[in-house]
Amino acid sequence: METATDWTQPTPVTDVEVTFPANALDLMPAMDEIPEEFTRQRNTWVKFQMDWFFDGIADMKATPRDGIDKPAALRHLNVIQRSYAPKHQHKEAAVAYLASLWFTRITGTVKGRAVTYGTDDPTL
Repeated sequence: METATDWTQPTPVTDVEVTFPANALDLMPAMDEIPEEFTRQRNTWVKFQMDWFFDGIADMKATPRDGIDKPAALRHLNVIQRSYAPKHQHKEAAVAYLASLWFTRITGTVKGRAVTYGTDDPTL
């Protein structure tokens, strides 16, 4: 796995890395690179990360931003979510921030209720 430094695109990860996500820190921006809105607030993308981590999101449908490989982005985020390496606060902020960069909207079902994260406005 190569270490990502440009967060505009997801890093391709292998099936082994998805199964054994030991190098997740290489796929995450440092905490000081993540905007405060993802580290100290509960915005829509932090809510997405928390729901996905704690409850799972059934029937997830993600709308990628232009030029983003959706399967690669979801795999990249999955490696971070499943890793024990980062502190939880770092994992939460990184997944929320990267999801906001790569997707405009994510929908699904959490505990039987419909959920929507993000926006229909691709410029946000």
